[in-house]
Amino acid sequence: MPSSVRAGSLKDPEVAELFSREDPEKLFTDLREIGHGSFGAVYFAHDIRTNEVVAIKKMSYSGKQSNEKWQDIIKEVKFLQKLRHPNTVEYRGCYLREHTAWLVMEYCLGSASDLLEVHKKPLQEVEIAAITHGALQGLVYLHSHNMIHRDVKAGNILLTEPGQVKLGDFGSASIVAPANSFVGTPYWMAPEVILAMDEGQYDGKVDVWSLGITCIELAERKPPLFNMNAMSALYHIAQNESPVLQSNHWSDYFRNFVDSCLQKIAQDRPTSDVLLKHHFLCRERPMTVVMDLIARTKDAVRELDNLQYRKMKKILFHEAHNGPAPEGGDEEEDVEQYMLRTGTVNSMESSHSLPSMSISASSQSSSVNSLADGSDDSGEMAMMQEGEHTVTSNSSVLHKPLSHDNIYDDPYQPEVDSQREASSAGGGGGGGGRRRRGRDHFATIRTASLVTRQIQEHEQGSALREQMSGYKRMRRQHQKQLMGLENKLKAEMDEHQLRLDKELENQRNSFSMEGEKLSKKHQAILEKETKAVLTEEKKFQQHILTQQKKELTSLLESQKRQYRQRKEQLKEELNENQSTPKREKQEWLVHQKECLQQLQAEEEAGLLRRQRQYYELQCRQYKRKMVLARHNLEQDLLREELNKKQTLKDLECAMLLRHHESTQELEFRQLSLVQRTRAELIRTQHQTELTNQMEYNKRREQELRQKHAMEVRQQPKSLKSKELQIKRQFQDTCKIQTRQYKALRNHLLENTPKSDHKAVLKRLKDEQTRKLAILAEQYDHSINDMLSTQALRLDETQEAEYKVLRMQLQQELELLNAYQSKIKIHTDTQHEREVKDLEQRVSIRRALLEQRIEEEMLSLQNERSERIRTLLERQASEIEAFDSESLRLGFSNMALTGIPSEAYPKQGYSNAPPSGSRSASHWSHGSGGDLAHPHPLPFSHHLPSRSSSQSLAMLPPPPPAPPSISGPSSSSSSSSSSQGGIYGGGSGLGVRGAPSLMALRNSPQPLRRTASGGGPGGAGGSDGVLSRSTSVTSHISNGSHLSYS
Repeated sequence: MPSSVRAGSLKDPEVAELFSREDPEKLFTDLREIGHGSFGAVYFAHDIRTNEVVAIKKMSYSGKQSNEKWQDIIKEVKFLQKLRHPNTVEYRGCYLREHTAWLVMEYCLGSASDLLEVHKKPLQEVEIAAITHGALQGLVYLHSHNMIHRDVKAGNILLTEPGQVKLGDFGSASIVAPANSFVGTPYWMAPEVILAMDEGQYDGKVDVWSLGITCIELAERKPPLFNMNAMSALYHIAQNESPVLQSNHWSDYFRNFVDSCLQKIAQDRPTSDVLLKHHFLCRERPMTVVMDLIARTKDAVRELDNLQYRKMKKILFHEAHNGPAPEGGDEEEDVEQYMLRTGTVNSMESSHSLPSMSISASSQSSSVNSLADGSDDSGEMAMMQEGEHTVTSNSSVLHKPLSHDNIYDDPYQPEVDSQREASSAGGGGGGGGRRRRGRDHFATIRTASLVTRQIQEHEQGSALREQMSGYKRMRRQHQKQLMGLENKLKAEMDEHQLRLDKELENQRNSFSMEGEKLSKKHQAILEKETKAVLTEEKKFQQHILTQQKKELTSLLESQKRQYRQRKEQLKEELNENQSTPKREKQEWLVHQKECLQQLQAEEEAGLLRRQRQYYELQCRQYKRKMVLARHNLEQDLLREELNKKQTLKDLECAMLLRHHESTQELEFRQLSLVQRTRAELIRTQHQTELTNQMEYNKRREQELRQKHAMEVRQQPKSLKSKELQIKRQFQDTCKIQTRQYKALRNHLLENTPKSDHKAVLKRLKDEQTRKLAILAEQYDHSINDMLSTQALRLDETQEAEYKVLRMQLQQELELLNAYQSKIKIHTDTQHEREVKDLEQRVSIRRALLEQRIEEEMLSLQNERSERIRTLLERQASEIEAFDSESLRLGFSNMALTGIPSEAYPKQGYSNAPPSGSRSASHWSHGSGGDLAHPHPLPFSHHLPSRSSSQSLAMLPPPPPAPPSISGPSSSSSSSSSSQGGIYGGGSGLGVRGAPSLMALRNSPQPLRRTASGGGPGGAGGSDGVLSRSTSVTSHISNGSHLSYS
């Protein structure tokens, strides 16, 4: 839920269902405050619905940082709702009333920290193993669900009446793992939590570290570095070696367990489920270890509270009967005797007792608690905690004077014997036992003095606690700022990539459209040229037919003329020969006429046959020429298409490289921004830490000065008492001297005559006066010597204390500087590593991009070669099939390639450039030749780049020019002329000066066509380039002088 939502708002359905709408004041009665903190207070309460005892933590979300408090409440409630395990505290519900959340949970007797508070000595190893085993089972459950506790310590390990061990205080917990927030209690924090913002995220292994520190706490009564300032402890944990158990009497299994938990490198630290199988926890131990420990602790708490009660009773008794009690009464002696007897020290007098975090089934709500530092000599404890210590105690119960000493006997007696029996049988752990427990059953393992002290410490406040709270808030803000920046940059990068992808997609779509347009254009050109060829072929055929018709008509007319001439000639011959009979003449004339007619018929038939052969040959030649022309056009179009593809691919590759450069620049800019921000935040953090340390130093010096001033102010009382003691001594001396003087005077007066009595008395009086004057002088000297000695001793003590403090503060400052230097070096190293990693990633990405481009270009080249090869093979097969069909029809290859250049169709491919401007061009797009064809084929159809060095002829040579038809001649000459002319055989129309097509196909260059031509004016001469600007149709139509003699 966003932080901008007003605290306490239930508009969000997911938030509303976390809280019950009932009034908690009507559901819970008999509320007794058992703990207090900045979040509010913890209460013992009775649930009237189930008749069970519960613990209620009231958390206010009003005042400063109300939204943050509201978010903490929501997070803790959500976390508690997810928990279902015997080793985690049981959640009962949450209610809202007057800007306060009532968090209801099961009631527990206290925490493992309370055991140390009461007994004032470490626990036994078997007891530590039992408590650690229960806590570790809870951690395994949390870690298996990707949750992190983040505040494991003795104060958060709760104990129930039947001896169950439960994890409490989930205000610092994380629902997701890994995390990177700076939360927890300083002395128990893992190094990766302290360095979370600098080194990245952490996981559930931070709880394993805290559990190891908790083991040392249970074994030594306080965690390592507890005599340090909490801030200095953070710096020490982050850069020094892991702590170890100090005493040598612990077993090797316990030491190995602690060492395993406290591995400085998180990767070397075992997980909670692995640690659960450690031999330290698997060793046999009595089942009732925890229950026996609780029973002993409850007895000790009862005795300690009874001693306090008897002490107060004596004070009240003395005040009522004898006035104020004298100083140094016997009450303290009774307590001291009990402590010596039981080995237990009053918790009120301990300055090192750890503030417990247990809350009788509830726990603290904040994220970081900084515990106190102090020593056995100084009785001071600077509490520094944001999440408050919630405690279970009977401190809020007001006891009336009783007729017996045991304060537990009457107020906590169950009202009904059956309820007492049920409570005793069921215990505090089971649900049934809790429901049957009497409303006055208020068991605890905490002393009233401990609760009173914690409440007083919270009410007095602590500058150190506020300092830690501000430091935590700053670290959280820095992390939030850094995460916000990273999310912003990630969104920017995503938007950048989306823009580049869209640009590339648009370019590819544009290229695809261009390719489709080009394909359609080529298709249209091919269709247009096909139609033009068909039209020209029809015209060509019609023209030949017309010419042949004219030739036939001319032949017939010539035959008629010849017939008439021959008839006249025969008649003249007959007329000249008069001797021949008429009948014989007539028969001879008829015979001559028949011969002439037969000859003319044969000549006509021969002409028709030759015309048919000529027609078929011309059509076949024309078709072959058109096939070759179509092949040339297809090659031109394919080259244009492939060049276009190559150009588009080059443009696409150039865009990909530009995109890579753009992305690289953005990545380096973003990395630089993140590093600058991180460096600035670390500088701010270091400045804050230094400021906090200086304030802490000033505060400690001021406290010491105040203490010294108090000692100076209290010095006159001490001096007065000593002066009174010296005065009593001199009074006693004076009394003794007076008695001695009286005895001596009586003795002298008895032995001296009366006349000398006056002189004796005067002498004795003078002597007494002199001795008293000496005593007075000694008294003044003693007083002055005592005053000077006491003042000097006080100055020396205060000076020594000041030097020790200055040394300690100087060490802490040096520790802070070393920590900050290490962080700065680590940050610089991290920045260099990030830059190198980014450079490596960019280099790899560039190499992959270039490799992909190279593969795509190679694939395109292979595609070019394949398409060229396919086209040429298809064209060669078409020509071969055409020639085979021609051969089957009776036409030789030599005859088919004998078309003159003038016979090339002028109308077919009118857009082809003139032969003088044509030149061959490579298939390949680059400077080298094609991969599949070392001798590239030329194209001439709208190609901008051509190479004149490889000009190749694309068409077969033209046939020789048709012979001119002479005037009238003999039929034999006409026949021979016709047979040797355009209607001659294949040998007469063969190619001169050029190889045949069959030989061309068998040559080493089967796909390279050379020109061949006819007479001196043929196009197949020296240049080898044929013009396609002329056609057979235009040649025949422009120069049609075919005639037959």
